Amino acid sequence: MNQAQLDKVRTADGFIAALDQSGGSTPKALRLYGVQESEYSGDAEMFDKIHEMRSRIMTSKSFGGDRILGAILFEMTMDREVEGKPTAQYLWEEKNVVPIVKTDKGLADEKDGVQLMKPYPDLDVLLDRAVEKGVFGTKMRSVVKLANEAGIKAIVDQQFEVGKQILAKGLVPILEPEVDIKSPEKAEAEEILKRQLMAGLNSLATDQQVMFKLTLPDQPGFYKECIDHSNMIRVVALSGGYSREDANAKLAQNHGMVASFSRALTEGLTAQQSQADFDKLLDQSIQSIFDASRT
Repeated sequence: MNQAQLDKVRTADGFIAALDQSGGSTPKALRLYGVQESEYSGDAEMFDKIHEMRSRIMTSKSFGGDRILGAILFEMTMDREVEGKPTAQYLWEEKNVVPIVKTDKGLADEKDGVQLMKPYPDLDVLLDRAVEKGVFGTKMRSVVKLANEAGIKAIVDQQFEVGKQILAKGLVPILEPEVDIKSPEKAEAEEILKRQLMAGLNSLATDQQVMFKLTLPDQPGFYKECIDHSNMIRVVALSGGYSREDANAKLAQNHGMVASFSRALTEGLTAQQSQADFDKLLDQSIQSIFDASRT
């Protein structure tokens, strides 16, 4: 593990940029960016288009380690290059931004009010490649829909089990059991989730350090016990479908949590903007999320 990267993620001001839309969410991300499905044909061209968007963000003069701690990459983005350098290397060497890779294969069907991660038998292969490319950590998402004790326990158990597999490779896992912001039982689900997460943290060995990526909670300061835990590097917040304005307002009420926003980061950016307009809007977006993350 890179000690400089760990120190930055643990202690520096800033937030994590989530640039990890996968195959299922890419067409929507491209539409929001002003690229219609008629402008590409098939997955290969689609992923070329999303890489152009991500590269434009990463190479922008507004994007840098002064305000951004790390960037979460889709596996295919990790395997590509930005300005002639492998993406993870470019981020760290040129931008002082810590590279992180998404390591899940999507969601299983809903059961017991939750969606677990699909099985990923070849995870070790990806982890070895990530280590080789100088990646710092990983991120994997599952979703809580209802306040179901058995379902939420299953989600947390799975996240920690896979997290330990990732830790064994020398990488830092970001565990992401998202609570759906539209859940009719969101507050109750968060109560169960926090209890299970604390049990998971308490099960770790002293040297097993993790991160959480959690939905902005209904109750301000709700995850303070997780943030203060000795096995916790950092707790980051997902925007979860909230607008940037709403996500920033909620984040500002949660001291010690920093952002890891995806759609809220890229909101308003389009392929049609001039570079100057693109850089200006991205700068404003980054600054507003940075400010909300410092509270």
